[in-house]
Amino acid sequence: MPSYEELSELLDPRTTVLLTVECQEGVVGADSALPELAAEARSGGVLAKVARLVDAAHEGGVQVVHAVAERRPDGRGANRNARLFRAAARLPVQQLSGTPAVRVAAPIEVAEEDLVVRRLHGLSPLQGTDVDPLLRNLGCRTLIVTGVSANVAVPNAVFDAVNRGYTAVVPADAIAGVPSEYTPAMIRHTLALVATVATTDEVLACLRRARGVRRV
Repeated sequence: MPSYEELSELLDPRTTVLLTVECQEGVVGADSALPELAAEARSGGVLAKVARLVDAAHEGGVQVVHAVAERRPDGRGANRNARLFRAAARLPVQQLSGTPAVRVAAPIEVAEEDLVVRRLHGLSPLQGTDVDPLLRNLGCRTLIVTGVSANVAVPNAVFDAVNRGYTAVVPADAIAGVPSEYTPAMIRHTLALVATVATTDEVLACLRRARGVRRV
């Protein structure tokens, strides 16, 4: 884990963005298409921790971006080149544009100043979406990555962020995947090689300190 000083230096509110990945009703909500993942995100407290980080970002002047995956009812533009996409197309709950399934899930609050970026294709919140140019226009240098899943979208987001020159910070207890034992192993053996791994409480402490400094 980084020292408090090292993490605080990375999390300058002026150059930090908090990204929530696929924290949407159809993925982590009560009527999820992926009930095992939803249960892991909720019962393990991950979704609540993401909500705490979002609240702290709002209070501290840190930009929040919500990345949402969805598809058109006719499926136009959606990938079909992997088993994951073909299986998703057969699920009883579909992530259809304009439906409750693609709303950011409670208890996460979406503020007026938040950016919600929706994608119709691929596995990554960054590749081929508006997220990267928005981050650059915002002056982002550090990207805090939270959400689901540790199996696919979160590591894609972290790798894409690093490949584009951002410093990635991963609150390890604010991401979820299945099975439960996979997430800490993936973080330890994969994400820790390219990202700064911390806890939600450590990130919150830095954001709160930055807010206090700004007010002074």
